[in-house]
Amino acid sequence: MSENSLANMILKSAGIYSDEQLQRIAENRAANPGMGLAEAAVKFGGAKEIEFLSAVGKSLGLETVNLERQQPNPDALTKLPASAVYQYNVLPFKTDGTSLTIVTSDPFDTSAADGLRLVAGCPIKTALAPKEEVEKAVKKYYGVGADAIEKMIEDGRYSVDEDIGAMTKIDVNEMGEEASIVKFVNQIIAEADRQGATDIHIEPQETELRIRYRIDGMLHKVDVPPQLNRLKSAIISRIKVMANLDIAEKRLPMDGRIGIRIAGQDIDIRVSTMPAAYGESISLRLLAKSGNFVKMDDLGFNERDYAVVSKIIHRPNGIFLVTGPTGSGKSTSLYSFLSEVNKIDVRIMTAEDPIEYHMAGINQVQMQSEIGMTFARALRAFLRQDPDIIMVGEIRDRETAEIAINASLTGHMVFSTLHTNDAAGAFPRLIDMGVEPFLIASAVAGVMGQRLCRRLCPQCKKEVPLDMKYYSLDTPPERNTVFEPAGCDACTRTGYKGRRALFEVLEVDEDIEGAIVRRENATQIRNISLSKGMKTLREDGWAKVFAGVTSVKEILRVTEDQ
Repeated sequence: MSENSLANMILKSAGIYSDEQLQRIAENRAANPGMGLAEAAVKFGGAKEIEFLSAVGKSLGLETVNLERQQPNPDALTKLPASAVYQYNVLPFKTDGTSLTIVTSDPFDTSAADGLRLVAGCPIKTALAPKEEVEKAVKKYYGVGADAIEKMIEDGRYSVDEDIGAMTKIDVNEMGEEASIVKFVNQIIAEADRQGATDIHIEPQETELRIRYRIDGMLHKVDVPPQLNRLKSAIISRIKVMANLDIAEKRLPMDGRIGIRIAGQDIDIRVSTMPAAYGESISLRLLAKSGNFVKMDDLGFNERDYAVVSKIIHRPNGIFLVTGPTGSGKSTSLYSFLSEVNKIDVRIMTAEDPIEYHMAGINQVQMQSEIGMTFARALRAFLRQDPDIIMVGEIRDRETAEIAINASLTGHMVFSTLHTNDAAGAFPRLIDMGVEPFLIASAVAGVMGQRLCRRLCPQCKKEVPLDMKYYSLDTPPERNTVFEPAGCDACTRTGYKGRRALFEVLEVDEDIEGAIVRRENATQIRNISLSKGMKTLREDGWAKVFAGVTSVKEILRVTEDQ
């Protein structure tokens, strides 16, 4: 009996597939010669992977392991090198002194057991677990890119750091062709993209090279091989080569860019290096080049805010400011507004540093301060280009602010951002820059304050009673229960998946204009706007809590009690 016939017989004896499903599995395997029986059974059989593994495991007398709850034996992990573990996608699980039990997602892959028996030098027993669980466990216990690190150390082509100032001797051309170092850096970037990270931070410490991903605004440490610290100079130099930076310059901060393609999508990576005590700290910001812009309808405005913002962005002239700290989603909102007003009869020009997303139909200009291409200079040039709408990445100084105001007063609509804590704080900030209050009052049409909070995972959030000690609004709560995070596989046990923006939208009317001209402070301006119906960030946060979007802890974390 052939191996395929035996495997098919085992599949049939599992009792979870009908004859029709078995036929479909066989046909798809025939059409895809490289596909294994287990993969085909899961993909085309109609049963969940865990059901398939449990049934087949029972037929073959193999144990099914829950890697979320059960941990491998430390001795077992030393039995196989990382290269073999990654090659066969298995996890050494336990050893009894004479044999080694591995966990795999493919009960029919006999070649893996044969190959690993030679590597381990002992008989191999098999247990089963879903493929994703095995991959996650391998990264957890061996570290992301462990196979590449192991290969680099074996090759001996990179000198090991012996002290803080040690510089690895690397030939740039040779390093560019070296599979191991390239593979490791690519794995770190690909894993960040897979997990939805916006930033990668590579930070040399005294005893380790720490790598962290920023996911949904929170930092998460990446499991990496312990020997990674010995190769930190090689890894940092590889990233600098990818970003076209000088690998010999380690004393000054530098900025560069990397263009990379992951899973068919072009990713633009902004690279920043900074000399630190134990080596260069590197930050990478991941930006998708494709323009998958969030529509204004999907930003999460309440009815009042949506109406006010829609009215302002469709004005023929004026300034609309978006305020908030770094990473609060200001750029996403601005691109959403530009997408809303981007029509064939409207000329839009943007001055950005850097251009984060490319949008069709819009003239986007990259700032280059080293050659004198600043926001102020770009704005002056824009006014000679006959634009209808102008977007300035950020108002940083008096010159840029005054030109933006003059542009709005001469019939242009201007969008920009400003770093203030709330919407009302934008006016004192502009006055502090040296702009005359009467110009601000005449030009600014509205200000939107913004923050980002994490969204509860829809698959595992749980309903709990509202603890009134956290509720600080004057109005009674909308309901007595709220949702809080629980944690599941879909959200990698965090309880959160994705983010949602909180807003406060201040519309400038005659009363606000008068307060600006009188140089009243942010609190006075804010109180006037509240009396006109503005909702604070905290109030908008509570509305999203009662809607089941986020948790109480999240809005307390990202907003101030005002």
